[in-house]
This record gives sequence, structure tokens and C-alpha cells, in this order.
Amino acid sequence: MLYSKNTGYRVKFYKNSKSGKIPVLEYIESQSAKEQQKILKYIEVLRQNKGCLPQPYSKHIKNKIWEMRIDFSRRRHRIFYFILIGKTIILLNAFLKKTPKTPLPEIKKAENRYIDALNNKYLYE
Repeated sequence: MLYSKNTGYRVKFYKNSKSGKIPVLEYIESQSAKEQQKILKYIEVLRQNKGCLPQPYSKHIKNKIWEMRIDFSRRRHRIFYFILIGKTIILLNAFLKKTPKTPLPEIKKAENRYIDALNNKYLYE
């Protein structure tokens, strides 16, 4: 668990039910210290706002999946997330956006992780 104060909303990282890997956390840890700090600040703002951020900070992608936008200089970080019943925000996928349109493979990856998370809700209790 990452956070759980004030609003009652919690933020958790998607955990692959087969491998146990936590890809969003791995992505964040691979960034510079300043970028990590900014990404974590945005995650905290997302939690404080109950999973709702206005544009340009977030955008609806598909079904229940949303995209959080974190720009750092010329680097455009994106984190896909959804809100699970019980006020839990699950961070599904993170990547560095390099093209004007969101890459379809990244959306598909988030969809697959969404399904995996729903099928393994016990990992987020």
C-alpha cells in the first residue's frame, strides 16, 4: 500500500498475479530522483482528489481506465489507473509517451492488467 489517510481513498500498485512483479513501481524507481518526486506528488494528489483529476492532468482512456499525465520538462510520463470498489485506486501501467497518440499496445497492456486485477482482488485488500 502506498497511501491511506484523510479521504479514505488508497493507492495501490498493480501486482502481476503470476510473477508478483509490480511494473508501475519498477517504472517509477527507474526515473531520476526529481522525476520520482514529481510522479509521487501527482499520485498523492490523485488520492486526495478521490481518483478524479481535471484535464490536462488526466484523461479517460477506455471503460474504467484513466490516464494520469505527468510532464517533466520534455518527458511525458503516463500512468493508467482505475478505481476499484472500496475506494482503492490501482495504478496499472506506466510509460514514457513519445508520440502524439497514446500507443495501442500500452492501452492493451492496461486492459489486460485491469482484468488480472479484477480477477485477483484479494491482492489489493
